[in-house]
Amino acid sequence: MNVSSLSQVNKGDLQARVLVAGRLIALAGVFLPLFLIGILKFTQIEIDALKPLISGTPWLAWLYVVFGFAGTSYLLGVVEIATAVLFVLAAWSPRAAIAAGALGALTFTTTVSTLLALPICEDESGGFPFLNFLGSFLIKDVALLGISLVVLGEGLLRSGARTS
Repeated sequence: MNVSSLSQVNKGDLQARVLVAGRLIALAGVFLPLFLIGILKFTQIEIDALKPLISGTPWLAWLYVVFGFAGTSYLLGVVEIATAVLFVLAAWSPRAAIAAGALGALTFTTTVSTLLALPICEDESGGFPFLNFLGSFLIKDVALLGISLVVLGEGLLRSGARTS
């Protein structure tokens, strides 16, 4: 159910109201980190914080060769902010939902993939499954990837896109 169908929800229908609230909170849960962290990408603190993450991930390190440290951070910031805006628009536009879901899935697949290359477990606590700060920061992106795929799928359904 999208925001445009809110008027169709019977005010007394608890299940539908909970579903609508859950969807709105899920969208806010994707929008806020994308937007707020996207803004951070334009600061020196974030440019420096990204260096070990991107340099330590072989399939992302090429970004520094092509764009440099600041350029890579700025590029990521632009993509994250644009994706955040698309998630807001997704409630009303199937095309925005498809774009938001696809860009969100790409973004969060990329960040989740870094879990495979970076040290994410706390060795002093016994290793896996005890996450260190980095692992705790990155693991949430699994849920954000799932929400992105739901938004993408719903956008495709709303647009009438054929799957066969």
